[in-house]
Amino acid sequence: MIVVRDLEDIRDTLRGSCLTIGNFDGVHKGHQKLLARTRIRAEAQGLESVAVTFDPHPLRVLAGGNTPPFITLTEQKVELIERQGVNICVLLRFTREMAALEPEAFVRRYLLDGLNMKYMVIGYDYAFGKGRRGNYELLAALGGEHGFQVERVNPYMYGGAVVSSTRIRDLVRAGRVWEAQPLLGRFYTVRGTVEHGQGRGGRLLGFPTANLRLVDELYPAGGVYACWATHNLVTRPAVANIGTNPTFGEQALSVEVHILDFDQDLYGDDLRVQFVQRLRSERKFDGPRELVAQITRDCDLARTILASSQAQP
Repeated sequence: MIVVRDLEDIRDTLRGSCLTIGNFDGVHKGHQKLLARTRIRAEAQGLESVAVTFDPHPLRVLAGGNTPPFITLTEQKVELIERQGVNICVLLRFTREMAALEPEAFVRRYLLDGLNMKYMVIGYDYAFGKGRRGNYELLAALGGEHGFQVERVNPYMYGGAVVSSTRIRDLVRAGRVWEAQPLLGRFYTVRGTVEHGQGRGGRLLGFPTANLRLVDELYPAGGVYACWATHNLVTRPAVANIGTNPTFGEQALSVEVHILDFDQDLYGDDLRVQFVQRLRSERKFDGPRELVAQITRDCDLARTILASSQAQP
């Protein structure tokens, strides 16, 4: 997949595009449905399949710091879009000036002149431009005027409700990561760099942990989780603790990952953690011995859960 930040780089090279457009936070099953339809339509009509999204996220520009944590930041979002098989991902730099554009001007400048759009696939509720006037009806009218077609895709439903980024975010923040999986089409994943912690995991407790400095903004509710940890492209079963280590009187939030049957130095390395199932909430124990007994039970339960066919990464 080609990633484009400046439309001048491809303006004169596209024979025609079939594109979809959106924020794609999480690249969840609803987004995947849009991207798949775009790819299929593009292949049928001999066009390039294009996903247009924004960096930074429009809410970050318009609302400043008053935004919820995003499910996927740009790097991971692009990686997930690539998995859907589209040819090109366009990252438009979002500004207040862009937000103030009338939808007709946005379509002409970016989609027609910039991407030679011939076909457009949008979500059931998509709207853009000043006053969010750029809805399906307006796009269909512009298509008749400029010679492109517009297709509106119905929402992706699961459990009797629309799959949305907000719904997924709420589940993850509540620790209900197992329930978020069918909405995302994968287990919720965070990434981080392993840094030095207090050193108690291996030295005092016998369970060495990788302490993560997170890249991502959204993380599950405090507690202990069965998960998968990926290091150097190898994925292993693990147990993760999100919390403040109350047994030792700490207050700072930490993410500690114990990779089962693994004891190598990971300091400075990158780690990806896929959260499969919450095992329990974090609580204070009377001392290290009681904590070790509970961690042993946590690891045994995690092994059982991760052995299930439904829990595979």
